[in-house]
Amino acid sequence: MLLSTLPGRSLVAQMPAAAEMIAAIEGPQETPGPDGLGDRTLADLMADLGVPGVSVAVIHDFQIHWAKGYGIADVETGSPVDTETLFQAASISKPVAAMAVMRSVQDGLFTLDTDINRILTSWTLDGGAFTSEQPVTPRSLTSHTSGLGDGFGFPGYDPDEPVPTIVQILDGEEPSNVRRLFMERAPYVGQEYSGGGVTLMQLALTDAHGGRPFGELLDELVLEPIGMTRSTFEQPLSAALDSNAARGHDADGNGRGPKWHVYPELAAAGLWTTPTDLALLAVEVQQSARGESNRVLSRASTMEMLTPVGVGDYAVGFGISRRGRGWYFGHGGANWGFRATLLAHKLKGYGLAIMTNADRGSVVAAELSRRIQTAYGWDALEESVPRGYDPPRETTYVELPVSVIGVYVGRYEKEDGEAITITLEEDHLLAHPDDDRPLPIHPESKTVFSPRGIPAVLEFVRSASGTVTALIVRQGPYEETYRKVR
Repeated sequence: MLLSTLPGRSLVAQMPAAAEMIAAIEGPQETPGPDGLGDRTLADLMADLGVPGVSVAVIHDFQIHWAKGYGIADVETGSPVDTETLFQAASISKPVAAMAVMRSVQDGLFTLDTDINRILTSWTLDGGAFTSEQPVTPRSLTSHTSGLGDGFGFPGYDPDEPVPTIVQILDGEEPSNVRRLFMERAPYVGQEYSGGGVTLMQLALTDAHGGRPFGELLDELVLEPIGMTRSTFEQPLSAALDSNAARGHDADGNGRGPKWHVYPELAAAGLWTTPTDLALLAVEVQQSARGESNRVLSRASTMEMLTPVGVGDYAVGFGISRRGRGWYFGHGGANWGFRATLLAHKLKGYGLAIMTNADRGSVVAAELSRRIQTAYGWDALEESVPRGYDPPRETTYVELPVSVIGVYVGRYEKEDGEAITITLEEDHLLAHPDDDRPLPIHPESKTVFSPRGIPAVLEFVRSASGTVTALIVRQGPYEETYRKVR
């Protein structure tokens, strides 16, 4: 393990209070947690799960309280992780790109509700009958409510492979390795996570700025004003930056051939950064929401990124969630060999950023997040106050033996890395979203479960052979699919 502090923050990182928090987080916990991982030290947790490297930054009182790197950045070279080691942010790229979209709105280049075809100059979206009444817009693209149905994440490209243009990606033409972008419903009918929609927004943003390179725009509009000096949308990464960049590793902690994959889908998956830089971005959002900073956005523009659009739980860029007694903004990320999470309170000035360099890094990140929240006493761990306006569902529950419900135990992940862990406690199941409290769920049938008094339904999907493959969560007008990963 290696402790490394950023220039200008060494005094903060060496504060006794921070040292006490670090020790509490790294050591065994008083409670085992939903995955039963609390009895291990952080070093043992990483070793047991095959996660060579982890980097962390913790926000407290609207500032970075401490940052630390753990383990190995690259198993083939043995180079250590420090706080300046670059990791792929994967889908956390999306809210960073959305901030540039909001800055462009603020500067008058277009509005959040402008028809995307009025912004595009190098491609045209064929919405057909789906857009006859409501066009696809920057607001719907950045909140996954546009009606686009690509249904994919991005696998990336080997550094030696040809890389497609954005237009080739949108059209699904070689050498693109994903299918074309298409409409499957009218905008705002529901929420469906769409990396392709964000990629379309990437093209629209560069078109609106006269064809300027996306990475250059993001440097100017977002990264440089916030002081994110260890962040770049450069793909592939230059040799100079790659000298302190993590390698992507598989579920056993081994190298996967190439050091990393290349992502031309910059807005959706292309950011290289550090937890410290992500924490700086989160603090800027928090302070801007309080009217105390406008390095990138005015308070009004920032609130667009913190207010769900009305369908689902996404605002412009960020996912917004009620956790315990608090409201949080954040995003997860999952690229080839990398997992990351960013979570911050909307009002209270605390948060975290965790980046890992292995396919099972999301498990370590979830446990580490739980430890940080516990050590700092986040309100996410407090009992929720009933909202009082969601009517209870009329539900009839059935009794099922443990032998039937036990097959659903495991971890389920979305494309953006967000996960739900299902555990068995005596004779019933618990659903435990990452960074949130466990919730008992009860069977309505052999495959459909729900929590009492909450208008949500969890449906487990089984293959023809009976293998559990996925979990579908329905709440209100939106639906999310989580694939079973173990």
